[in-house]
Amino acid sequence: MNMTLSTMEPDDVSSGTNSHCVEITPVEAQKVAQPPHRSTLQKLKTRLKETFFPDDPFRQFKGQTFNSKWILAAQYIFPILQWGPNYSFRLFKSDIISGLTIASLAIPQGISYAKLASLPPIVGLYSSFVPPLVYAVLGSSRDLAVGPVSIASLVLGSMLRQEVSPSHDPVLYLQLAFTSTFFAGVLQASLGLLRLGFIIDFLSKATLIGFMAGAAIIVSLQQLKGLLGITHFTKQMSLVPVVSSVFHRSDEWSWQTILMGVCFLTFLLLARYISMRKPKLYWISAGAPLASVILSTILVFAFKGQRHGISIIGKLQEGLNPPSWNMLRFHGTHLGLVIKTGFVTAILSLTEGIAVGRTFAALRNYQVDGNKEMMAIGIMNIIGSATSCYVTTGAFSRSAVNHNAGAKTAVSNIVMAVTVMVTLLFLMPLFQYTPNVVLAAIIITAVVGLIDIPAAYNIWKIDKFDFIVLLSAFFGVVFISVQEGLAIAIGISIFKILLQVTRPKTVILGNIPGTDIYRNVDHYKEALSIPGFLVFGIEAPINFTNTTYLKERTLRWIEEFQEDKVGKKKSSIKFLILDLSGVSSIDTTGVSLFKDLKKALENRGIQLVLVNPVGELMEKLQRSEEARDLMAHGTLYLTIGEAVAGLSSTLKAQSSSPV
Repeated sequence: MNMTLSTMEPDDVSSGTNSHCVEITPVEAQKVAQPPHRSTLQKLKTRLKETFFPDDPFRQFKGQTFNSKWILAAQYIFPILQWGPNYSFRLFKSDIISGLTIASLAIPQGISYAKLASLPPIVGLYSSFVPPLVYAVLGSSRDLAVGPVSIASLVLGSMLRQEVSPSHDPVLYLQLAFTSTFFAGVLQASLGLLRLGFIIDFLSKATLIGFMAGAAIIVSLQQLKGLLGITHFTKQMSLVPVVSSVFHRSDEWSWQTILMGVCFLTFLLLARYISMRKPKLYWISAGAPLASVILSTILVFAFKGQRHGISIIGKLQEGLNPPSWNMLRFHGTHLGLVIKTGFVTAILSLTEGIAVGRTFAALRNYQVDGNKEMMAIGIMNIIGSATSCYVTTGAFSRSAVNHNAGAKTAVSNIVMAVTVMVTLLFLMPLFQYTPNVVLAAIIITAVVGLIDIPAAYNIWKIDKFDFIVLLSAFFGVVFISVQEGLAIAIGISIFKILLQVTRPKTVILGNIPGTDIYRNVDHYKEALSIPGFLVFGIEAPINFTNTTYLKERTLRWIEEFQEDKVGKKKSSIKFLILDLSGVSSIDTTGVSLFKDLKKALENRGIQLVLVNPVGELMEKLQRSEEARDLMAHGTLYLTIGEAVAGLSSTLKAQSSSPV
């Protein structure tokens, strides 16, 4: 392989001279350009490691004795073994305060979210007992507070209600909820075990912001049933049926219920506002839901509120979680429904849980292993499905309270679970007179925080296409349904990715005067083209999906560049310099692009020059019979400056030689 490598001073580029051009022999050039030899097995190992083990979880085992490896393995699987031996009473004092604080929030939220999923309220409390205990042993986050969350509750309820009515067939509905939770857990644990967590990255930030905002509005509108005291209300989860149901049932409105609902909703929103303005007063918003439940229950009991049209929860079953493994249904006509529901709720709850865990880990400067978190949340849901729990994950509101309350370890989850256990054993009769209107107010207050207008505005400023994805998710959820809105947004996001792959970005590069730097002429006004040269950059991998486009786009760039827009005159191009520094990978079809492009350019009297092919690209070009001829006559350079300098001297030599 022949190759000319040139070095030049910045002034030489602008002047077109080549005073420091160095000719390198083919043998020396191969030494410079050829990557170190690696076997196929080494390449495969590196690729698999970067794909599935980018965090290198096994580095801690290197250089350890056999016994030490067993201890480290046990600590890796059960993170509680890492911090447990060093646990102290000082840490426990902080954890018990935070645990009791999040318990005061988890109890009313558990009851409320269970109703949001059309499940018995007691199931929400069950889901706040067993899963936190499992997570405390397997989870790696110190701040994550585990339990039911609004989004997963909403999606699970809306998807299951499409085929089964919770009021007409409550046993079957409960069975499907537990089975969906089981499948969600299996998927979550499998993703963590197989280290396939990158799948959840398909839920982009824009998708999640739009989806959660739309879901928050639908959830809030659904709570008008409780706030207005309506008995007969639509089960559909879209804007038009919900609003229609509100006004068509105006005869069922109860002024007593409305008055109580407005008062407690105002109180809860005010408490939330105070805590947001002054984070040190986090305990106000944390204790407000439980205070509302206690106060409203006392009022209803004292004034016989149920006689005045205020609906109440009713009697709740006492005792700890009964087993539910015998209620799991892995057969029948609803199997496809529970698998689909489990898949959707698994992805949503994983996304929320891992995002929350990483957020607070960054604030406290420690690491959270995403794949370990997936396994912890997955096993937590598998065990939960067998102990009368539905889908749980780390909730942002409770985790924020847990963090602000000073939680030091996952023991705060254990304290919360013990508090819920005491409630299940001894305090359930006290919730009998809790009005549903207060639960509706608690849900509305919780989901209001899901509407992130500043984040949506920021996306609008940065990327208009992402904003379209956001709006698609939002309007899809609001006007069609929760799951279809999410599917539309994901579909548009994938379409965006396909566009970026099949239509990669290409740019014309110009020289910054007085330097050896070349930049996009559309971004840098001072960037100038070099007479006789067209410097063309590709900023994406080259593969079978985009080779045809790249060839056509390159030839079109040449046509546009050769035509002077003012004088309509042709500007002669002698060399097309292809900057490949932005090409990270290439396939066999991509390699053939250079041969086809070389032939097309030769017919136009233009020579193709390659600059800085890196890594995999350089290796495949050297092995390709098609590309060897291309690189055999001084058409491969390390930098654009070297190429311009070396080829400029060639042009000068040709122009000065006698005809």
